[in-house]
Amino acid sequence: MEKELKLIGPFRQLLPMSNMPLKGAIHDKQLPIIEEGGILVAGNTILDVAVFDQLEQKWGEQANRIHIAGDQVALPGFIDCHTHIAFAGNRANDFALRNAGSSYLEIAAAGGGIWSTVSHTRDCRQEELVDLTIQRAGFLLRQGITTIEVKSGYGLNVEEELKILRAIQESNRRTAADLIPTCLAAHMLPRDFSGSAQEYLHQIAEVLFPRLKSEQLSNRIDAFIEASAFQGEEILPYLQKAKEMGFDLTIHADQFTTSGSQIAVELGAKSADHLEASTAVEIELIAHSDTVAVALPAASIGLGCGFTPARKLLDSGACLAIGSDWNPGSAPMGQLLTSASILATVEKLSNAELLAALTYRAAKALNLSDRGTLTEGMRADFSLFKTDNYQNITYYQGSMQPQAVWKDGVEVFSI
Repeated sequence: MEKELKLIGPFRQLLPMSNMPLKGAIHDKQLPIIEEGGILVAGNTILDVAVFDQLEQKWGEQANRIHIAGDQVALPGFIDCHTHIAFAGNRANDFALRNAGSSYLEIAAAGGGIWSTVSHTRDCRQEELVDLTIQRAGFLLRQGITTIEVKSGYGLNVEEELKILRAIQESNRRTAADLIPTCLAAHMLPRDFSGSAQEYLHQIAEVLFPRLKSEQLSNRIDAFIEASAFQGEEILPYLQKAKEMGFDLTIHADQFTTSGSQIAVELGAKSADHLEASTAVEIELIAHSDTVAVALPAASIGLGCGFTPARKLLDSGACLAIGSDWNPGSAPMGQLLTSASILATVEKLSNAELLAALTYRAAKALNLSDRGTLTEGMRADFSLFKTDNYQNITYYQGSMQPQAVWKDGVEVFSI
């Protein structure tokens, strides 16, 4: 059966995000803009992108024309490459205590912190967790985010981690967005595990990893390398085992102390995420590697700490992506464009750098080669913003939301 051809447009501006560098700084003058552009879609795939009139002359008799009225700017669907949206419970009390001066360790001792979310998530039935994840994925989709990475990590034993990853898998079947599952069983040493950190990690690697493969629940392994979680010497065999089994690696690195980014680079991790504590040494290390640096500005806002040194990373030659880090503890806002725009203001990122960090560079962090640009052969994932100037999207720092979102060639949201 032939795929239906759709000719969509015209858009006042179309930003394909194509032919731009994968690493390093980007000037706004490098940002390609097609005035009065259009997109030709075949099924779920982009067939052509060009000036609308040219596409209409070439394909007008064959394609179903979908007219876009008024001023609209078309962008590739955003990719949120770091979230924790499969959780239950609430940590508003943690936020209040932190703002009142309590430390992370004091909050944890009082029953808060990651373990609080673990307890709530363990108590949540899988069906309820699916509903919660779908609700949050829908909230992100309406922001123009068509691909969403989702971590486990609030189960911290084999069966509970499986429950969360199965919930993510089921949520993916029932939401228009693509959910990319990541196993974060190495989030912290669970309080109810009687053995050592090495024994816990060995159990997860020996028992859980094969289940992930057999049930096709995830091809990505994450670990939190930090003084409050797992140290480098503890986590290294775990990550090496994951790599030997063919999993992609990503690392929570350098959030409060350094060492995680070095392990990420040495093991060829797809990304090193956080990096707020990274110094010149770590910045150079990441910049001269294929590991993507993922900034998570909402966590800096939520914790009241410094931002990822995004400007220095870019100027050193790194590939920078930006994720929302939506989680119930440090980053509850769930607003990718707002947090990215704030980071851009603080770190002096160009519009081109910001948009690259939410599209094709975020795709690289997830090892996805079929999205992130509006070019031939890519997924037909894009968002439309009601404006005649793309600069307004970042100028309004997230208060301008998409008028419509298209996923796989189908309009899945519109106002």
